[in-house]
Amino acid sequence: MTPTTQYFDVLIVGSGLAGLSAALLLAPSQRVAVITKRAVQEGSSGWAQGGIAAVWSKDDSFDAHVDDTLVAGAGLCNLEATRFVVEQAPQAIAWLQTMGVPFSEEAGQLHLTREGGHSARRIVHVTDATGAAVQRTLIERVRQTPNITLFEHHTLVDLITSAKLAGHGTNAANPSPSASEHSNHCLGLYALDEATDQVLTFSAPHTILATGGAGKVYLYTTNPDTATGDGIAAAWRAGCRVQNMEFIQFHPTCLYHPHAKSFLISEAVRGEGGRLLLPDGTRFMPQHDARLELAPRDVVARAIDFEMKKGGLDCVYLDISHQPLAFLQEHFPNIYARCLELGIDISKQAIPVVPAAHYTCGGVMADLAGRTDLGGLYAIGETACSGLHGANRLASNSLVECMVFAKATAQAIHHTTVATAPALPAWDDSRVTDADEAVVISHNWDELRRFMWDYVGIVRTNKRLERAAHRIALLKSEIQEFYAHFHVTRDLLELRNLVQVADLIVRSAQARHESRGLHFSRDYPQLNPEARDTVLTP
Repeated sequence: MTPTTQYFDVLIVGSGLAGLSAALLLAPSQRVAVITKRAVQEGSSGWAQGGIAAVWSKDDSFDAHVDDTLVAGAGLCNLEATRFVVEQAPQAIAWLQTMGVPFSEEAGQLHLTREGGHSARRIVHVTDATGAAVQRTLIERVRQTPNITLFEHHTLVDLITSAKLAGHGTNAANPSPSASEHSNHCLGLYALDEATDQVLTFSAPHTILATGGAGKVYLYTTNPDTATGDGIAAAWRAGCRVQNMEFIQFHPTCLYHPHAKSFLISEAVRGEGGRLLLPDGTRFMPQHDARLELAPRDVVARAIDFEMKKGGLDCVYLDISHQPLAFLQEHFPNIYARCLELGIDISKQAIPVVPAAHYTCGGVMADLAGRTDLGGLYAIGETACSGLHGANRLASNSLVECMVFAKATAQAIHHTTVATAPALPAWDDSRVTDADEAVVISHNWDELRRFMWDYVGIVRTNKRLERAAHRIALLKSEIQEFYAHFHVTRDLLELRNLVQVADLIVRSAQARHESRGLHFSRDYPQLNPEARDTVLTP
């Protein structure tokens, strides 16, 4: 039996802070579907430890926050977008307070901490588990809101566009035709329901991509397993431009331990005096940057990478043991507890750390209302390239970006006149069969992540990028053949998206003939006099 089409006013793909905020802001007047490929709480937002950057103290200013963002962004931040986010940030914090988020306080006021790259204490937080607390609060609100329908364990297959319907039938395995932004519109999407193993059709005049980043394209990442670049890849296939995909932020301090998967040691540990040390106890940041451990993430990550390669080290160490035990338990309860579980007492021992892929600074090109090149399609949060982060994201600017653009997109949708929705065809899988060699998927997944780590990591060269591009071309061909002939699975869809995103990262890196922010090339170590965005067009 062919499933019927699901009709909504707005489709939101992703259940992180961007997606849930947009859903709650739209729900008073719109019927909203939140489509998420795993359980609603399994996105990257819940993993954010440090906090949310906002000017809250009388000793701080919007200009200072803007300047810090511009410095970290290495000349590529869009000034209009940066000021827009910074000036809206306090309202976003206030909205979360009305939602019931229990922010940490001191003497009856919000407690503010400081992180690398910030000139003032402006990080609002919930101890060292801000993202988890925010997500718990918003998920509870979403579940209580009648106009929001949650579709958990539903994986985005592809977007449905007017151009695709007009020219190429219904199977998303077919390439979409070229079409101008004026003639091509997003009409909905196909999503795989894992419970029934069927691809469902969702129709809506507005679709918001809030699927997060693509950290899983790398072997080592702080991201959860859901971060496979689904929204970026789907938007690209639908005809949207992407921008600045070469700028992948590697968090300097991921816990290095065989039994700790992707556990982040928050930026705030360095903000509260944590020192980076070599195994012999030597502090090395003074040799790399005058800002020491509080330098921006790209600087610190390259310094650690340099020291590890120079000394043949498996890791370096982050020492916060000079702080009192009570201070550590109050400010970093989760980090303290997790490390203790693994036999590391951070009040007495330094923490072994390594850099790991953390944040996708580029993404789908979007304006200040989240609008993309495709009519009816919006991108917000880490999926989008809003212009805020430039060549390197300033710590704790990401969660506030999610909320600011969720609000702006919701307002744009509220003021948009909706055309009558056309009938959408069901997904056609009549010519495909069940896969007989799923090992192909797991092998290709492993190969991709390993060569991306080796060739397209913290330090890059032309030769490494060429090698990566060659392997990506082979994988794309193999995966496309697999996709065209077999029933889709979540693993196959995620691999297809990761390979597409890897291709975009490599092509963007090859186009940048300089070293700027997160992109460091041994072949082009200089900084060009003019900062230019890297824009790729399908």
